[in-house]
Amino acid sequence: MSVVEKIKSAKSTAFSFELLPPLKGNGIETVYKTIDTLREFDPKYINITTHRSEVVFKEMPNGLFERVAERHRPGTVAVAAAIQNKYQIPVVPHIICSGFTKDETEYALIDLQFLGITDLLLLRGDKAKHEKQFIPTGHCQATELQGQVNNFNEGLFLDGTKMKALIQPFSYGMACYPEKHDEAPNLDSDLRYAKQKVDNGAEYLVTQMFFDNEKYYRFVDKCRSIGISVPIIPGIKPVTLMNQLTVLPKIFHTDIPEAFAAEMRKCKTDADAVEVGVEWAIQQAKDLIAHNVPSIHFYSMMATQSVKRVAQAVF
Repeated sequence: MSVVEKIKSAKSTAFSFELLPPLKGNGIETVYKTIDTLREFDPKYINITTHRSEVVFKEMPNGLFERVAERHRPGTVAVAAAIQNKYQIPVVPHIICSGFTKDETEYALIDLQFLGITDLLLLRGDKAKHEKQFIPTGHCQATELQGQVNNFNEGLFLDGTKMKALIQPFSYGMACYPEKHDEAPNLDSDLRYAKQKVDNGAEYLVTQMFFDNEKYYRFVDKCRSIGISVPIIPGIKPVTLMNQLTVLPKIFHTDIPEAFAAEMRKCKTDADAVEVGVEWAIQQAKDLIAHNVPSIHFYSMMATQSVKRVAQAVF
């Protein structure tokens, strides 16, 4: 059963969360620890993020610096396979444009097919840290990546040759932005891209994190008005650090409501911020469930214990 089928068949609001692969050189135990902390809430799926290589300058023995590409979090496919094997919980690896060639994407799809992992989240991904703007290595947009996956589902490789064996087609979701993508000129333009994603095969949409539920509700209404009928999964994150009051809007281009910001400004320590973040996320989640959202997806990076407290309060 695909992720979207699990979401649609759930009798109440479903629970899911996102994981990062371990940093290069670390073991997978930290990933297992996060899952062990949250699996009591019956996650319908677990997302696994994918990370591009970044350019760094390394000092050589001769004293000169060499420009090299490093990937700090390798192994998304391997981590996804390990989780599915150990826990039998559906996993959704991210497939991104940023930092990956079309050939690399094709081989990732082949590997996932061999492993029996057929749920994906398709994303453009962020620009490299050293870039002023997004520079494609392969696909320019998530909709172009979507085209490659659709062709793969039809049994076609990049070079146009046909696969010799039948495959189980990938089921996939894609991203959407209740407060618009930071590169979109306006929300209506962004909505057209969301509609294009769905028209071309996205079975559900997952939102960028947000802290104002009213913006999510208005966004869903706009989506429905232009014919987007797939589930639109709200993504939320409990704040855990004082500096996230300014960092999250800068990185993720999301507004923090003044009522929330005012409470955050009262915090003297990060421990205070954790309490404020948990309480706000609980209220967000309760309100979303009251509005019968199909699922709530938690961005759990650095916030596993907070997500657990929120889930205990609402699931």
